[in-house]
Amino acid sequence: MKLKNLIYALIIIVLGGFITYRVLSNKSKNDESKKSGDKDKPITVTGIVVKTSTFDNNLALSGSIEANEQIEIRSEVSGIVEGIYFNEGSYVNKGQVLFKVNDIELRAQLRQAQTREGLAAENERRAKLLLQKEAISQEEFDVANADYASAKAQTQLIKAQISKTSVKAPFSGKIGLRYISPGTYITPTVLVAKLVNTGKLKITFSIPEKYANQVNNGSNIDFTVSGSDKVYTAKIYAIEPEVAVATRTLQIRAIADNTDGKLFPGTFADVKLPLNIIKDAIVVPSEAIVPVQNGKKVFISDMGKAKEVMVEATTRTDASILILSGLKAGDTLVTSGVMSLKNEAPIKVKVK
Repeated sequence: MKLKNLIYALIIIVLGGFITYRVLSNKSKNDESKKSGDKDKPITVTGIVVKTSTFDNNLALSGSIEANEQIEIRSEVSGIVEGIYFNEGSYVNKGQVLFKVNDIELRAQLRQAQTREGLAAENERRAKLLLQKEAISQEEFDVANADYASAKAQTQLIKAQISKTSVKAPFSGKIGLRYISPGTYITPTVLVAKLVNTGKLKITFSIPEKYANQVNNGSNIDFTVSGSDKVYTAKIYAIEPEVAVATRTLQIRAIADNTDGKLFPGTFADVKLPLNIIKDAIVVPSEAIVPVQNGKKVFISDMGKAKEVMVEATTRTDASILILSGLKAGDTLVTSGVMSLKNEAPIKVKVK
């Protein structure tokens, strides 16, 4: 009886072990099959079919606004300011007297110099007559002639100094705050005021060297300034003849009318520079671009798999980027999930 029970027990243990082995074996195969199935399951992504179009290539840049003409008004001579003939913040015309420095001492020197000039002129006249009569030598006449020329030059020098006591506006424009008062002893180092011509303004900006051959004198640009929605227009009139080595950029200057006086020198401008219009251009969404160490890449769909393609890209906007090489019309470009996508990964593209 005991032997029979022992046999039953062994049979039950063997059957239980066999059943456990089969269950574990089947589970392992199912797991492997599941993993294999997940690996082969395609990833669903969105994409577009690449097409060509005409691209208006506009370059967005930052520039600075400067006055067309701007100087610091100073006196060339030293002396007491006897009169100021402009109002702060007012418009002055070219040639208008702005202030006057006392010239009493210079005028006294002028009268003295004119007296010497008259005497030297008379001596030169007499010497000439005596030379004709051979009463004096040529050398004596030359000395008298030189004295007359020196006296005349001294008179002209003092007259020039007197003219500098009346400081005039070199061009028409708006004059700023003044820093002197009548009675101030002024020297050439003292700043009187600043004169700015704001009727026209210069817009200075720089472009990358690769666009240098696409910019010409006479081309128009659009620009805006902070705090205003108005779009202003300026015309390019000067281009720097060389590229700056430190920044690899080319400096350009344009000029704009400021008849309404709403633009101020010293402010920044957001410049839009139109470049060459590109026909048959390929423009793709910015989210399709993947930056890599040696450039930029995209993924296209090739026989149900993701194919990695290196591209050369240039001008971009907030939403799109211009592709110069790497893509062609008809390619199915992946636009979603590109950051986690790998080369040769199975994909299913939903074309927008």
